[in-house]
Parts: sequence; structure tokens; C-alpha cells
Amino acid sequence: MLPGAREVGPADPDQRLEVTVYVRKNPDPNAPKLPDPNVIGAELPHPGRHLSHDDFVAAYRANDDDMNRVAAFADEYGLQVVARSPERRSVVLAGSVAALERAFGVRLTRYEIPGGHYRGRTGPVHVPAELAGVVDGVFGLDNRPLGKSWRRPGQAGPVELAANPAEAIPGLPPNSYLPPELARFYSYPAGADGSGQCVAILAFNAPATHGGYKLDALTTYFTQVLHQRAPEIVDVVIVGPGNDPGDDSDAAQRRGDSSGEIMLDMQVVGGIAPAAKIVMYFTEFSERGWVDAITTILTDGDNNPSVISCSYGNPEDDPRSAWTEMAIRHVNDAFSAAAGKGVTICCASGDDGSRDQGGGNRAHADFPASSPFVLGVGGTTLIASGTDISSETVWNDGPGSATGGGVSRLFEVPPWQVNAGVPPSANPRHQPGRGVPDVSAAADPKTGVVIITLDGQHVAVIGGTSAAAPQWSALIALLNQQLGARVGFLNPALYTKLATRAVLRDIVTGNNGAYQAGPDWDPCTGFGSPNGSALLDGLRQP
Repeated sequence: MLPGAREVGPADPDQRLEVTVYVRKNPDPNAPKLPDPNVIGAELPHPGRHLSHDDFVAAYRANDDDMNRVAAFADEYGLQVVARSPERRSVVLAGSVAALERAFGVRLTRYEIPGGHYRGRTGPVHVPAELAGVVDGVFGLDNRPLGKSWRRPGQAGPVELAANPAEAIPGLPPNSYLPPELARFYSYPAGADGSGQCVAILAFNAPATHGGYKLDALTTYFTQVLHQRAPEIVDVVIVGPGNDPGDDSDAAQRRGDSSGEIMLDMQVVGGIAPAAKIVMYFTEFSERGWVDAITTILTDGDNNPSVISCSYGNPEDDPRSAWTEMAIRHVNDAFSAAAGKGVTICCASGDDGSRDQGGGNRAHADFPASSPFVLGVGGTTLIASGTDISSETVWNDGPGSATGGGVSRLFEVPPWQVNAGVPPSANPRHQPGRGVPDVSAAADPKTGVVIITLDGQHVAVIGGTSAAAPQWSALIALLNQQLGARVGFLNPALYTKLATRAVLRDIVTGNNGAYQAGPDWDPCTGFGSPNGSALLDGLRQP
């Protein structure tokens, strides 16, 4: 049960639900194999390094026999096959609560929580013995809210936008920056605009909480505030209502409305890489929403993104978190597979310091940033003077406003991080684990990014590692354009070949609670904030 939840009775046995059943990769020994992410990630970018979309799908897909066995199981229990995708290895089944309870050996219960309600279960999900080893996961039996945006509003309220805004917008606090300014401070490659690249942005919402963007407001921002082209925007609806803009106020965000987060991500990416296609993958805050979103992005041959920007997460191991081992395992496996296709996944590391919104005084790493197959992005406080950075430190304004980072309890130290000086966990027993984050960027809401609000008439200063993650997503798109090849899974090369080449701005001052910054890698800001041109040169060197 989630914290504060109260059981109010069984789920309606006649209610119709959909669940997604995932099966194993093709077990045929002659089927294509995905490359080892740690091996391919250690290579510097070059054409032909990654699998083509068709080759990736051939290696990632399920075989038809496994799909047919799930369909036969569904028929036996009176469930309907709504959709099947060998490429995603998924079968969507629909049926009544009663039928699904019989099929999977679960009891579904209604719970009330502060501000809402959910359908949940306790205990394991069962499948028949003949499907043992075939089924990897079953998602959708419960719809517990899973995920939290890491957007942080600045202290100053929204500022009204003049009819013809100039480059300097009056009324904004000092040290607040438009996305192109951040790109200049961080020496993003000159002349690059993201042409030929596609950035996937994860967008979570639910019918009861809303979440989306308004195109007219975005167009005003890109063309009248930034004085540049508006990017191409495509919507892909996976689960839930799709683009459903509600309210981007602070109060609405506390109620679960993700509109402010979605607008932030789109403006940062589009403001830095205006020629890149932005694809919004709309899904819901649930385990099924997460897993279906990741697998859909990886197998989307029409858009074929080279970068995924994720500004959401939860403490990976806190009892109050909604993640199950089944969901973490499946999402992490998909992230691992993404390396073979050359998809870089940038994930915000959290905004509550080393505590990460967890219970008690323990330190927590945030998932999915703690996955060893993503680029975890922390946050800094950036002070500029003119066109230069005058200081940059670990973002820490106190509890509830500090960069996430720490040591994973779920994932062991990856091979490429063994020599990075990852400290043991600050928690009792002090176990080793994957260190988070890998990199960082401006995130302090006191020195945040300036974006337009949903009404198209005001701008506001926003921070959080959810502002830092899209900064890195946009940078990867620019690097891909300049290199003529996908950067892909950057971590192995970042920690080995690039670690001695000073390709990032090392942040050595500050802490996030349990962990202290220092030279080279640390669990506050990783290797530091971008030096885009130096990173481009480093990726070009043999």
C-alpha cells in the first residue's frame, strides 16, 4: 500500500481493464543478438557503430510462438487480445476485473490516498506453469501513481510579456537565463541546430490530473521571445488522454498536473535545438505507462529518436515508492537495449538532495536516473557575468531544493565506473553501488531558465534537474548532428576515454546533504556541467 492509503473495498468485478503482457526476447539461438551496451558504449561515435532500426527490431522482438501462447492463455481465461506487437514483445489483453484476477491469481483492491484513489494489489502476479520463462512482466493490473516531475518554480512569480518582447525581458530576476544563453555559457557547438535529429520527450499525465502543452504559447516563445524558428512537434499517445493541457501553476503541479513540466522540457529542447523534431510520447503515471512508453519509443520506426529526455522519477528503493522489482527490471532491460540502437537517455536525478523525497533520514538514489544505462543529470547553481560564467556550484538551497545524487542500492558499480571514486553509500552498512549523477547543468530555480506559461502572456523562471536533463538532451542532438553519427550510450566513454580530456566543467564546491563535491566525479554533479565544444572535440578524437 502507498503511504496514507486506506483500503475501501474490492475492485468492481465487472469493470473492464487492459493490461500489457511482455514476453521474453526471441529465444531462437539463431536470432540476431543485441550488442553489449558496455562494449559499444566504450567506442567513440562513428557511422555504422549502432544497429539500424530494422536490425534492432529483429534483435529485440519476440518470436511468434511465444506471442501465440499468451493469446491462447488469454482465450482460456476469457480475455480479449486488443493488440499484439512482436517488435515490442507485448500483448495487450482486456477483460473484467474478475477475469483478470482469475487469470493472474491476484486480488485487486480499491484504495483512497490523499488527493485521489487508485486500484492496487499486494503479493505476486502468477502465470500458468506453461508460461514460466516466457512472460517477463504484466502491467496494468494496478494503476498506482508512479513518478514525479522535478520542476522547481523560481521565487519570483510570472512576469507579463510585452507585445513585442526584446531580448532582455524587464522584470525578471538577475541570473535567469533563456535556453540559448545557457547554450552559449556552456559552449554548445556553434552552427549546430539539431537538424536531422529527433528528441523524444516523456510526458506523463492522467485524466484526473491533466498535463500537456499549448502550441500557440510555444510558437510565441520560440518566434517572439527567442526570435528563432519553432521546432516540429509530433504527438504519440501511448496510454491516457494525450495532450491535455491543464494548469501550469505551482498549486496545480502539487495536485499532479504535469503541464508546467511538459512546457519546460519542450522549450528547453526547442530553444537549444530548434531544427530537431520533438516527439511527445504521452503516457500515464503508472507502471504500465512507464514500460509501454519506453518500449514504444525504442521500436518507433517512423520517428526513430536518437535522444530520450526524462524529467521524472521516484526513489528507487523507498518503501513509499511505487516501483516494483518487475517494473524496474523491465524498464532497465529496455534501457540496456537502447544502447544497441544508439539512443541516449537523459534522466533527471531528483530535486531533494541525497534524501530524494524518501522516508526517514536515509539517502536514496532516484530511478530511472540510477539505471546504469542512462545519463543521470544533476543540477548546479550558475552565476554569469556578461557572456561568461563567473561561478558554478552544487545546487543546494536546503531540503526540497537541491540536486539529487548518491549511490544506488539496486544496481552494482558498473564496470566503467569502477575507477571513478564512487564512495560507499552514506546509509548504514555503506554498501557500494552505481553512482549518480554522471553529469549536471543549471538547475537552481534561483538561477533558472526563463520559459513562457500556458497562457502565452507571461514568462517565469523555472529550475530543477528537470531543467537540466533537457539541456543535456538538446546538447546530445547537436553533437549527433555535428558528428554525423549517434553519441548513443555515452557513459562508458565518458568515464574512460573522455575522463582525462577535460570535456566538462568540473564542479568542486558544495554538497547535496550526504555527499560532498570534489575534483573529478562526485555524487552531486557527476563529472560536471557541459563544455559542449570540448566534448565534441573529445568525441572526435581516436
